[in-house]
Amino acid sequence: MVFPKFNPNSFWNLQIVCDMSGARCPAPPLGLITVAALLPSQWNVHLVNRNAEPLTERDLAWADMVMTGGMIPQQDDTLELIDLCHAHGKPVVVGGPDATSSPELYQSADFLVLGEAEGVIGEFIAAWTNGARNGRFEAPKFQVDVSQSPVPRFELLNPRHYLYIGVQFSRGCPFNCEFCDIIELYGRMPRAKTNDQMLGELECLYQMGYRGHVDFVDDNLIGNKKRLKQFLPALCAWQQSRGYPFKFSTEASMNLADDARLLLMLREANFFAIFMGIESPDPETLISTQKKQNTRRSFADTIHKVYDAGMLVTAGFIVGFDTEKKGVAEGMIEAIDAMSIPVAMVGLLTALPNTQLTRRLEKERRLLPFEKNKGDQCTGGLNFITLRPRRDVLADFRTVLKGVYDPVAYFGRVRAMGLALNRPDHPSKSSLRGIKRDLQVALRLMWCMTFQRRDLTRLFWRTAIDCWRGNPGAFEYAVTMMLFYLHLGMFATLLIKDLDRMIADLDRETVEAEQFGEGVVPAVLAVASA
Repeated sequence: MVFPKFNPNSFWNLQIVCDMSGARCPAPPLGLITVAALLPSQWNVHLVNRNAEPLTERDLAWADMVMTGGMIPQQDDTLELIDLCHAHGKPVVVGGPDATSSPELYQSADFLVLGEAEGVIGEFIAAWTNGARNGRFEAPKFQVDVSQSPVPRFELLNPRHYLYIGVQFSRGCPFNCEFCDIIELYGRMPRAKTNDQMLGELECLYQMGYRGHVDFVDDNLIGNKKRLKQFLPALCAWQQSRGYPFKFSTEASMNLADDARLLLMLREANFFAIFMGIESPDPETLISTQKKQNTRRSFADTIHKVYDAGMLVTAGFIVGFDTEKKGVAEGMIEAIDAMSIPVAMVGLLTALPNTQLTRRLEKERRLLPFEKNKGDQCTGGLNFITLRPRRDVLADFRTVLKGVYDPVAYFGRVRAMGLALNRPDHPSKSSLRGIKRDLQVALRLMWCMTFQRRDLTRLFWRTAIDCWRGNPGAFEYAVTMMLFYLHLGMFATLLIKDLDRMIADLDRETVEAEQFGEGVVPAVLAVASA
């Protein structure tokens, strides 16, 4: 099993954070180790994560087949892997979300196994066992009973390679956001695992000796509130009986803040971070993109309720919606500052394969080819003809990045978050290895901020001292957010330079159009698209 490389040009690459922490990449391939658990017990499985280690000639010589697949930012490496394996005479099986959404891109693979693995892997195994060496197998949509999903084969991982390890409680999301592909892949009726399943997965990690950060990779953990509320008391009891060996992060919709009981339950289970898709502070934009759950609320009050429950918030924002108006950049910067969210992933709207947005843009004849070689929606969005002038959209994106990742603004939000975060006093049981790593990270960060990044020295120490004095229980999380800036600040700076070039190119094309006629700009766009 080979997990392809992510494009390094990504917001979530976090390479500096990994280097500081002694890790090789952020997270392991939960999908592949889940598939590994579905394979016959007599099959010998070897896992290679190309983001953490090389795929060697010896690996390929050993294998009878290679199974791979991933997401859009892994597309280039997946296609290279297919060619590499074929050059070594090895059949290749490709699955995962990108292959499921765009199977036509992977026709060179010997096998395509599309959709949720539990619903189709048996057909593939039977075909292989009976001698088939090519084929296409597709699971029925949204029908897999995840309560039958096995414990992922965590023993295939080297935990030292990763910042954290992931588990999954549920699949699907009840909302209907126009741009989202999650509902296309997993449906709008979230299906959840049983309490025994989830505790069994966590117990497996615990018995392996793993301690620390565990991410619930659900695209909306609270999509099935009823099941989650049945699970959280059991999770709390499990954590308490073992001295809180894990702290959890996840993704959830903003309506989490409307449920005080649920916030309390997450707090008691030791959740410490929530990613939220906020997208835009403009109600008209939220309604037009079918994200009504984010309307009729004060964003700042919502986020600070989550802080008061002991969980920090990271969030996603999007520039490029059809309904945007002049001043969108300033409004977004003000909202992010008011919410005191340090890590704000601001990206360009992207029409992903097989989404409502893509289907609408196709009908309107506005869709452009997706730039698959880009890192993520920060660098590869706007694959369509915008209603506002493209230059204005890019300029607003640039303005937001510059405002949000200005060092003074970023460290100001870290300070506000660090003082507001009301962490519970759980007696965390860390491993000696974890304590040593945390201490090394802190010392490396202090050295870097003091002697290597002198432009940040005063901001770092002032923020650290204020957070330590004002709220020592949240100090480690404020430090983590400052560590993230080493990557995010650099990423934003490089992206702003790219945007400057893109905006300059569009300005030049506009001048040429004025000089030589209106047909030049459409012609340039047509050539660029081709």
